[in-house]
Amino acid sequence: MIRIIAVGKMKDKRLAGLADDFLRRLRPMAPVEVIELKDSNTEKEGREMVSKLGSAAGSTLVVAMDEKGDDLSSEQFAKVLGKHGSITLLIGGADGLGSEARQRATRTIKLSSMTWTHEMARVLLIEQVYRGFSILKGRPYHRS
Repeated sequence: MIRIIAVGKMKDKRLAGLADDFLRRLRPMAPVEVIELKDSNTEKEGREMVSKLGSAAGSTLVVAMDEKGDDLSSEQFAKVLGKHGSITLLIGGADGLGSEARQRATRTIKLSSMTWTHEMARVLLIEQVYRGFSILKGRPYHRS
């Protein structure tokens, strides 16, 4: 199961359409759920993310998306996806992730050294999850 917990709604219909398209393509390969949290302040968002995660004792890998995280290639990210049966990916709002969410994360990965809006980050992340599963399944979407 892939869960994406993201702050904010997809207000830009073009970006929402892209995200939906990649989710539609991804769902036959892996169950995926997107949980949207209301924009507020970083610490409140972080607490709400942690409450959505549930017990820390579970087998879910929790990955925080952050500009200071590990820089992985698509192939390396695919390996992370392939190693874990259940992964939750956290995307913060305009001011990033709250401290509780950062502390709860098992791992931190960056999408880019550049800064993206949270809507763009969500589209990029969903595309990379789709690409990762395409790599794992040997599908031609990813060409290296």
